[in-house]
Amino acid sequence: MEVGQNLSEKALYDYNLVRRALDTADQKAYAELMERYRDSVYFMLLKMINNKDDADDLTIEAFGKAFHRLHQYTPTYAFSTWLFKIASNNCIDFIRKKKTNTFSLDKPFENDEGGEMSIDVKADVLDPEEKVMKKEKIKLMRDVVDKLKPRYRNLIELRYFDELSYEEISDKLELPIGTVKAQLFRAREFLYNFLKDTQGRI
Repeated sequence: MEVGQNLSEKALYDYNLVRRALDTADQKAYAELMERYRDSVYFMLLKMINNKDDADDLTIEAFGKAFHRLHQYTPTYAFSTWLFKIASNNCIDFIRKKKTNTFSLDKPFENDEGGEMSIDVKADVLDPEEKVMKKEKIKLMRDVVDKLKPRYRNLIELRYFDELSYEEISDKLELPIGTVKAQLFRAREFLYNFLKDTQGRI
């Protein structure tokens, strides 16, 4: 594969990391790619959704998807461009699904221009393909989460499988909300590493 002539020095460095990650399954290369762009991806997503917790979650998902598709990346453009596109598309899907679940079927709401619009929402039932994909995703996450320490595993299960809010987790575990957030942050760090380790199976 020929490296694009238009790549900057920074983009060439990223491309070399991608090659190391793919060719030799170099975990340090995955870690460095994540370290170089995690904050940028997070702040981009935070601007899109204005919710720190969701931005955290979507950042993990973006890297998980990017590492899974790393073999599809071509150096005709910068790795960062490709990564941000994956992250923003995933975020748009998230926003769309959230709106589908949040707005009532017949109540109009204001769009960005201030006009009213209503949405024709299909029944809140997954089609067969979506069900299979959701099952596969949950199975993978279960496999990954099973490797976490029990304390972190419990938090991840409450947050992502039971879909409890931080406040609900705080009440359930009788922990200060700050502790819940700090421990979930650590649990997500572990998840990052496991996502890298299992990227070939995502």
